[in-house]
Amino acid sequence: MDAKEKISVIQELAYELKVGEVMKKEVITVSPNNLIADLREILRDNRISGTPVVDKGKLVGIISLEDFIKCLLDGEMEIPVSQKMTQSIQTLYEDEPLIHAINKFEKLNYGRFPVVARENGKLVGIITKGDIIHGLLQRLEHEYYEEEIKRLRASHFFEDIIADESRIILQYNIVGNDFKRAGESSSRLKKTLTRLGIRPQVIRRLAIASYEAEMNIVIFTSQGKIIANIQPRQIKLSVIDSGPGIPDVEQAMQPGFSTAPDWIREMGFGAGMGLVNIKKCADKFSINSKVGQGTQIEIIINLE
Repeated sequence: MDAKEKISVIQELAYELKVGEVMKKEVITVSPNNLIADLREILRDNRISGTPVVDKGKLVGIISLEDFIKCLLDGEMEIPVSQKMTQSIQTLYEDEPLIHAINKFEKLNYGRFPVVARENGKLVGIITKGDIIHGLLQRLEHEYYEEEIKRLRASHFFEDIIADESRIILQYNIVGNDFKRAGESSSRLKKTLTRLGIRPQVIRRLAIASYEAEMNIVIFTSQGKIIANIQPRQIKLSVIDSGPGIPDVEQAMQPGFSTAPDWIREMGFGAGMGLVNIKKCADKFSINSKVGQGTQIEIIINLE
C-alpha cells in the first residue's frame, strides 16, 4: 500500500473534531483556599488524579495526586491548595482542532489539560487521553453508519451519468482571521465527497490537505477560496488566496518553518507543517506565489 493510502481515519478525525466535542464538561474543581487535606476525599470519591483550581470562575492553577502524596509525606496536609498548586498552566481552547490536543499530550506528556473559552478564558472543561480515545471511537461508530447509508444512496455517481465529459465543481470561500469557523469548509467538503461515494482513503487525504490549506488562509490572509474539481478519475483541489505571498517557497516547504507571529502560535496554530502535510497527501502538488499578490496551490489525488 502506498504511504499516502496509510492516512488513517483516526488522523482525519483528529483534524475534524474540536477539543470541545471530546472534553468532559462537568469538571470537578477546588478552591485555592481548600486545604490539601480536603483533596483526599475529592480525588478518591471522583476517581480522578488531579483537578483544576478555580477562583471566582477563573482558572488559577492545577493540583495533582502527585502533589497530594508529596504533601502527605511532608506532613503538609493543613496548608491551602494555593501553596502547592501549579500556577504555570498549559491549557487548550474548546474550538481548537483535536490534533492540537494530541500533539500537546505527546510533547508535554501531561495527564490532563484544562479547556478554556477563547473569548473570556473561563474554564469550560477538561480533557485527558482517555477522553480523546472515547471521543474518536464514538465518532467512528457514528461515521460508519452514516457512510453506509450515503453509500447506498449515491455510490457509482459518475457511472450513472451519460456524457462525453463530466465533472463537479465545489467552491468554498474562506474568511481570513476567522478562527471560530476555521476548518468548517473542509468539513463540508468532506461530507459532500462522502455523499458522492468517493473512497474513504481518498477523502481522508483530501480532508487533511484541505484543512491545512484552509488554516493557512485563515492565519496569513484576509480571504481565499478552495475549489474542488471532481472528475471520474481524479480530484483537483485548488487553493487560491490574495494574501501577502511567500518570498521563499523552498524555505516555506521545510518542515517546521513558519512565519506565524507569536500570538498565532500561542493559539496552537502555525506550526510550520501545513504545506508539508498538503504535499504528503497529494499525488501531484504545485505551488505558485507572488509577493504582494497571493498564493495558488494545486494538488491532484487520483481516484483509481
